[in-house]
Amino acid sequence: MRERRCPAEEYYVQREVLDEIRLDEVAEKETCSTEPSLTERVKESLRCSVPRVKQTVLNWVPVLGWLPHYSIRENAIGDLIAGCSVGIMHLPQGMAYALLASLRPVFGLYTSLYPVLVYFIFGTSRHISLGTFAVISIMIGSVTERLAPDSNFIVNGTNGTESVDIDERDARRVQIACTLTVLTGIFQFLLGVVRFGFVVTYLSEPLVRGYTTGSACHVSISQLKYVFGVKTARYAGPLSLIYTLVDICRLLPQTKVPELVVSLVAISVLIVVKEINDCYKQKLPLPIPIELIVIIGATIITHFCGLTSKYNIDVVGEIPSGLKAPRAPDVTLFSHVIGDAFAVAIVGYAINISLGKTFALKHGYKVDSNQELVALGLSNTIGGFFQCYSVTSSLSRSLIQESTGGKTQVAGVISSVIVLITVLKIGALFEDLPKAVLSTIVFVNLKGMYKQVLDVPMLWRTNKVDLLVWLVTFTSTILLNLDLGLAVSVAFSMLTFIFRTQLPRYSVLGHVPGTDLYLDTDSYKQAKEIPGIKIFRSSATIYYTNAEMYLEALQEKSGIELGKLLTAKKKKDAKLKRQQEKEKKKAKKLEKGQINGVRHLSNGTFTLEMPEGKVSAGVNGLSQGNGVALHGKETSTHHLSKGQVNWAYQQDTAMFDSDTECHNGIQNIYEDIEENEKACVSGTHSIILDMSTTSFVDTVAVKTLKNIFRDFGEIDMDIYLAGCQACVVEQLETADFFSKNIPKTRLFVTVHDAVLHILKQKGQSLPLDVSCSTKM
Repeated sequence: MRERRCPAEEYYVQREVLDEIRLDEVAEKETCSTEPSLTERVKESLRCSVPRVKQTVLNWVPVLGWLPHYSIRENAIGDLIAGCSVGIMHLPQGMAYALLASLRPVFGLYTSLYPVLVYFIFGTSRHISLGTFAVISIMIGSVTERLAPDSNFIVNGTNGTESVDIDERDARRVQIACTLTVLTGIFQFLLGVVRFGFVVTYLSEPLVRGYTTGSACHVSISQLKYVFGVKTARYAGPLSLIYTLVDICRLLPQTKVPELVVSLVAISVLIVVKEINDCYKQKLPLPIPIELIVIIGATIITHFCGLTSKYNIDVVGEIPSGLKAPRAPDVTLFSHVIGDAFAVAIVGYAINISLGKTFALKHGYKVDSNQELVALGLSNTIGGFFQCYSVTSSLSRSLIQESTGGKTQVAGVISSVIVLITVLKIGALFEDLPKAVLSTIVFVNLKGMYKQVLDVPMLWRTNKVDLLVWLVTFTSTILLNLDLGLAVSVAFSMLTFIFRTQLPRYSVLGHVPGTDLYLDTDSYKQAKEIPGIKIFRSSATIYYTNAEMYLEALQEKSGIELGKLLTAKKKKDAKLKRQQEKEKKKAKKLEKGQINGVRHLSNGTFTLEMPEGKVSAGVNGLSQGNGVALHGKETSTHHLSKGQVNWAYQQDTAMFDSDTECHNGIQNIYEDIEENEKACVSGTHSIILDMSTTSFVDTVAVKTLKNIFRDFGEIDMDIYLAGCQACVVEQLETADFFSKNIPKTRLFVTVHDAVLHILKQKGQSLPLDVSCSTKM
């Protein structure tokens, strides 16, 4: 059986060449805008009706839209299992991450309770688990320790020693953290109200991953003091991480061996069991809650073995039962934490929306970015009144909630119930829990963030600019601390975007035979330039940052030195003008008789008045006034059609030769100009600017394009535009770009249309590979 190769798909297009005017006629462009005016939109937004009010309420309170339709049969079991699993994870993570925020563990439990209930009402994601998170916790901790350092709470002891008033210090830090959280929530809520959810798009994925990896280093270093059982000084500002690490290394000889042993045992158990969970996650109905098991086991061993009294192991301490009454924040602190609050708001929202959109894409529903800002803002604002600190979604808990069958945020409510029971009844049982165990839980949970280091070789292969953003973000976060590091990272990321638009790729396009395609001649061998036509394209939008470079690249790629050419033409024009003025002066001298006059006689002869006498000339001869006649023969091709002219004196021909030289000089100037033009433009008579990559034009771009038309027009070169989007054409019309010198007929739908128009206008025959009927 012989195999037959199917022919490639082909199509033929035959149509008239379309410029912008003809396109408007053929496509029947609408002259009036169909969009409502600003007044109409304002009236529509203020119009009130029952369906509109209902839709507005459902948009602002999404729970009213899905909870009445909640299917107990389909979702209840999965949400129950997921809620219990996430609730069990909330307990150890809440207490552990509270230490990162320099707060007592019970405040981590509060943070795992109230904000989750608020998000249940206002959130739009079905799978994320809101609560404590390591990066946000360390950002809160840097603020609380900066504004409430231990040195502010030193009191004198009874024996003359100094000590820290821990209760007063912790109370002040709670107040600072709650105030920061309220202000963070206000920022997020206001950004959501003004529909500013797109602000997170300025935080690229390499930036976020590099920032979280650097934050993981801060988290790890801050927990080393609990692992080794040493007390280090607190540092703030740039290089604080380096100073802390140096201080820990200096204090290593003072390591408490019992606490180090507890830490190593706990880390080993956590790592082994978590690896088992990962390997057998398909077979296990539920992941083993090893964190909770380690906490319970460590608390029991510490309590019954008396490790606190024997080895002086640092434990959690008192955990009050019950809930705290709401408390207003200290508004006087707003001015001290406003920058930190905005940074926490942006980072928290970026993490939250990225996780939310990931799960939404996987399960086929939509997450409203603006409503997520509102939900997160209300969670932080209301939580701040109930002594919670800032929250965001956690990847580890969200994965557990999704993998164990969670379908809605009912799972979050169930997890909150478990946390509530712990706070009310069994929280006091964890008073003997070693802080070293909580630190090991933090360490192990940072595994996912440290694995982001593998982004470096991947980005090296795929995109080195993104790699540079990742490295700069990571380095600045480590060296400059979390708040300043984030600012530097965002600024650098924006600079890379600006540099990319400032330094685009410029190319000269050539025609691919047998198609209507025009490709970069440097990248495609079959792309050949059309004689006399240069097709120029930029890979980026033309605007004020790269407009000047666009003009320079156009001259470089086309081989036309516009400045030199215009200068040469001006010099030639000036020389021509001087020569013409000189000719006019000579003509005036002849008229005024300053040069010896010429008298015409009635018999067809003329008399020249010379110093030596009079010379009479006729058609056949020339005689001098003294009677001596000199004869000569010369044929006149300009004035005398018949006969000969006899010249009396050879020197008298200078006057006529001068006129001839003047005429020849003018002719030589024109010839020099033509030769100069040919040398500069190398036979190019038309330039096509491919504008298909331009999405907008500003005033600088419009001015640049006008200058290109004007300057190249002065050297008799035609400029055409091709491939402009409709919005760009509208912007050009608004900016009064089109005029008598730049008609709309210079704007074509495609590059191919412009090429065909130029070839026809110049009277050139179409090359064999360029035709109106294109086969592809």
